[in-house]
Amino acid sequence: MTAMSAPSAEDVAARLARNVKQLRLARSQTQQQMAKLSGLPRATWAHIESGAANPTLTVLRRVAFALQVAIEELIAEPRAEAKHYPKGSLPTRMRGDVSVRSLLPDAIAGMQIERIELPKGTRLVGVPHTPGTREYLTCETGAIELVASAQSYRLEPGDVVVFRGDQRHSYLNRGSSAAVGYSVVVLKPVG
Repeated sequence: MTAMSAPSAEDVAARLARNVKQLRLARSQTQQQMAKLSGLPRATWAHIESGAANPTLTVLRRVAFALQVAIEELIAEPRAEAKHYPKGSLPTRMRGDVSVRSLLPDAIAGMQIERIELPKGTRLVGVPHTPGTREYLTCETGAIELVASAQSYRLEPGDVVVFRGDQRHSYLNRGSSAAVGYSVVVLKPVG
């Protein structure tokens, strides 16, 4: 068995430069625009993209926030342009009879997107998220009753309800067949 060696500082700096530039270009943004969004001087952004920078953790956090990625993605090995995830390969958890499947194979800072399948007559009690969280629920099939803010909302296919995800909430299927919905949770940024 061969021991893995840690990448050199030059390798990490080159990966950081390549990844930051690729992520910026994918968003059709200039260095100046990204510098403004991150609160960093343009020279600092250019220095990172040149591969000559040795940024602090605070600078990396600002870059990652501006690009809406995890810090790990800034220094990760390059990934293929596309990756196929066959049905059943993404994490699914059962909460009683309710199936909750992640729709994101990679973590996106501050966001969760899940498919919720409620068999007939089932209820899923949501876990309140951190203060300031917004949740978006849409119904794909069947009908879902959402209870949030002490009010009840009936969602039919195509309907969307936006609500505070930092409070008690629940999802109920009163129908005679399964109901499927999608939940997008946007956590309030910290800091």
